[in-house]
Amino acid sequence: NKRDLTKEVNLVLTSCNGFCAQGPIMIVYPDKIFYQKVSTEDVALIVEEHLIKGRPVERLMYKEPLKKLPLPVIQDIPFFNLQVLRALRNKGMIDPEKIEEYIARDGYQAAAKALTEMTPEEIIDEVKKSGLRGRGGAGIPTGIKWEICAKTNSDSKYIICNRSTIEVEPHVIIEGMIIGAKAIGAHKGYIYVRTGYPIFIHRLNLAISQAREYGLLGENIFGTGFDFDIELAKSADEFVCGEETALLMSIQSKRGMPNPRPPFPVEKGLWDEPTVINTVETFANIPQIILHGAEWYRSVGTEKSPGTKIFTLSGPLNNTGLVEVPMGISLHSIINDVGGGIEKGRKLKAVQVGGSTGGYIAAHLLDVPVTYEDITKLGAIVGSGGIAVLSDLNCMVSAAKFVLEFASDESCGKCPPCRLGTKVLLDKLKDITEGRGEESDIELMEDLALEVKETSLCGLGQTAMNPVLSSIRYFREEYDSHIKERWCKAGVCRDLCTFYIEGTKCKGCGACARVCPRKAISGEKKQPHQIDQALCIQCRSCYETCKFGSIQIGSRSKREELLCVQTEAAGREE
Repeated sequence: NKRDLTKEVNLVLTSCNGFCAQGPIMIVYPDKIFYQKVSTEDVALIVEEHLIKGRPVERLMYKEPLKKLPLPVIQDIPFFNLQVLRALRNKGMIDPEKIEEYIARDGYQAAAKALTEMTPEEIIDEVKKSGLRGRGGAGIPTGIKWEICAKTNSDSKYIICNRSTIEVEPHVIIEGMIIGAKAIGAHKGYIYVRTGYPIFIHRLNLAISQAREYGLLGENIFGTGFDFDIELAKSADEFVCGEETALLMSIQSKRGMPNPRPPFPVEKGLWDEPTVINTVETFANIPQIILHGAEWYRSVGTEKSPGTKIFTLSGPLNNTGLVEVPMGISLHSIINDVGGGIEKGRKLKAVQVGGSTGGYIAAHLLDVPVTYEDITKLGAIVGSGGIAVLSDLNCMVSAAKFVLEFASDESCGKCPPCRLGTKVLLDKLKDITEGRGEESDIELMEDLALEVKETSLCGLGQTAMNPVLSSIRYFREEYDSHIKERWCKAGVCRDLCTFYIEGTKCKGCGACARVCPRKAISGEKKQPHQIDQALCIQCRSCYETCKFGSIQIGSRSKREELLCVQTEAAGREE
């Protein structure tokens, strides 16, 4: 306003464009100049230099991780140029709170086509031909699920969208549900969402209200005589309610606990009526399939896993965030090309694929194509699309223990295998990480984990075993060193490690001493330093700070040895 540019420049607020590690983000069109980590102070600089003088601000541009060269245009940034946007085609492009902007980008055209030009059978046939598989975990073909529900005789049917945190475009969820409702003959839909996602809830409530105002929800949609409306079903933050039968119980104001299947929800679901449950990502793909056709959808991906998949990248990567890539892309490409590779100075150890209860895949197996079948063979799952990178700073035994702590806490307790199995396995992992492990524990854990995986009532108990089994499968030597040597070589399990300084490598820079919370490190400037073992709490701050590799990780016996030497030296001084 101060520079009187309101007529020449249009400011558009959008949803997250996925590059979470570099936010806040600004893109200047028409040249698509990409600015990252923009602060309020930077805005005036962009206006003055770029918008008025025509000189893009290099300081705010994305830098290539290795060569540190600026990449000004968004298409040149690997994080973006390897993605294929379909479910997230509008991310960073429109204001998710304005239905007009969604409509301007072909929004609700697919719903209009499905309701006015296609029969329910034709909709289902197109979805079946597309090969779209459920994007929530098991990868069940969506068209087949819809077909079973459609053929089940009932006066009432329901369609439910499972919770998610995708806030990019709520209207695509509504449009996908309208199409699905027409296909199966449902007139009522629910979007199941955690109360812990207030932005998502706000945007969904607004989107539903706007859709009703435009006549896209309610009675006689598009003048076709088809009635359909959507209601938000808010849930407590219980992980197990992601399981479809537990979700149904929760919507009915009952305790969210899984039930045996069959009957499956498509035959007997909400209030014992046929019910289709799909995730946000599944519904987000439906409008594009109806608008462009099954063959278009199958033009990317693989024969058995067509289309794209949304993943969240986290861990010590140069680029973290939300991405959408073709199915069949290698895990190596996702990590090293889209994700920009692991941070400088670290080594990739494993990748957890499939979210909280996904399995670990060792670094030497990253050439695996990301498909439901190939990932499952390696002991992981595609799941909800979580990809977490673990480096040489991670202990795989401790990582498995962390997942079992989560699974044990989140278990609803209904079935003994999950309720008791997760607790027993957690206790065994605690024993191993605290120095009480025995060699027989590993075989016991493998047998028990397989039993729990095969007999648990729902996916929580079944998939929670993946981290245990895969960590033993690929990182058996870490279990062995914990049990036989009482040594956590990653320096994570505090009862099984210590830190000491190798004098020949120490430069005496003092960086380690400055970060030590217990003041356990001493030494003269430019002289080798020492760690007081009696004061050291094994926090690992010194190890992560040292740039010269002088901080070493020792076993528990090494700590005892160093303590003895330290005590003897103190005695001689006295």
